This record gives sequence, structure tokens and C-alpha cells, in this order.
Amino acid sequence: MSYVPLSYLDLVLAATLLIANGAISWAFRLGLEKSIAIAAVRMVIQLALIGIVLKLIFAQTSPVWTAGFAVIMVAAATLEIAGRLNGQLPTWPLMGLSGATLLFVGTFVTIFGVGFVITPTPWYGARYILPILGMVMGNTMTAVALVLDSLSEAARRERGAIEARLALGATRFEALSGPLRSALRTGMMPMLNSMATTGIVALPGMMTGQIIAGADPIGAAKYQVLIMFLIAGATALASLLAAVGGVMLLTDARHRLRLM
Repeated sequence: MSYVPLSYLDLVLAATLLIANGAISWAFRLGLEKSIAIAAVRMVIQLALIGIVLKLIFAQTSPVWTAGFAVIMVAAATLEIAGRLNGQLPTWPLMGLSGATLLFVGTFVTIFGVGFVITPTPWYGARYILPILGMVMGNTMTAVALVLDSLSEAARRERGAIEARLALGATRFEALSGPLRSALRTGMMPMLNSMATTGIVALPGMMTGQIIAGADPIGAAKYQVLIMFLIAGATALASLLAAVGGVMLLTDARHRLRLM
């Protein structure tokens, strides 16, 4: 089996399926037609540009290029998290927490997966580092956003009870233990559901792409298992760091709940 290249006409043909999105929006007066069109055009432009950039970076041998693009990925994910939370937490501390969490978890898990498990030569090659970092970053970004959103909403909803526990001498983590557990569950649950259904309900994109490109299905399945394990570990670690950091943002040094 060999790789089957796609023409631009093939992509245009696939794009006709978006007509269904527009038709549903128009029929039910959802008002999403313009948003669907903009999102589709934006996606195509972004993927085209990233394809060109990655082709140039893959041609380089210096790890500096790889590290530079990785930093850009972390910065973009940080801005996305700040946008999703929509001012629920102080902007700059939120971006600092999100960026530090993504940078640490993404770097640790990616280097572990590439440098100690896959062990290509050279291990720092952009062809190996950036795709895995991208998959890890996409999932950890969602987990961090869900954790911080859940934690801030619970703190706002249970403010009276939390302040009562603090007044009785509880520490910030004791007073916010309930919201913290709920936030951790919220952040980790999507990944757990994904692992439970992968292979039976759905074939993940990485595995599907490898199979279509001509890879052995068993080999593709092994790589997908590796990626799922890396993402699961990254999601758990990022959720924990975001939850702990979120509690710190919601309270001050004297263990008092900040005004929200």
C-alpha cells in the first residue's frame, strides 16, 4: 500500500459537506452561517501556513528552530485559555499560571515520549517533537481551561460556604477542597472518556492518518497507544497544577477569598 496524495479538487469536494452545516443553521435560524464560513476559511489558511512553516523547520537541523516554534505554540495556547475564561480570573496571573503549566507539562511529557520512549536520531528533531507536542498541548489546553473554569464558577457559587470555612480556621485548600476535586474531575473526564471509546467507537486521527499513508495497522495502533498514554499523563498533571494554581489565585497569602 502506498501514500495517496490529495489534489486541491479533492479538498474542494470534501468542503461541500459544509453545506449541511449551513443548511441546518439556516433552517433552524441559528445564525451560524457566517461563523461556519469564517471558521472554515480560517482553518484552511492556518493549516496551509503551518504546513509551509513546518516544512521549512523540518529542513533545519538546529534545535533552536524547534524550541522557538514550541514557544509559539505554548503562547497561542495560553491566549486561547485566557479567551475561553472570559475574565473570570485576573488576566495576567491567569496567563502566567496557564503558560507555566503548559510549558512545564508539554516539555516534560514530550521529551519523555520522544527522548526516552521513541528515541529517534536526533531525538530533538522537529519532525518528532512538534507533532507530539501539538497533540499534548491541544489536550492539556482544554484540561487547564476546564479546570480553571470549573474552579472559579464553584468558588463564586459557594462563596458563602467557603468564607465560613475560612473564618473557622480552615486553610485555603481545605476550604476549597470540594471545588478543587470537582475541577480535577472535570478536567480529567474528557480524556478518560476518550480512552474508553478509542478503537471501538472511533479511530483517532493519528492512527487513521498513518493507515491511510500506508503504515502497518499494528504499528499505527502501537503509536496511537503511546500517544494516548502521553496525553493522559499530561492531562492529569496539567489538571493538578492548574487546580492548585487556581486555588492560589482565588485566595490571598492570608487565606482569604479574593473578590470576584
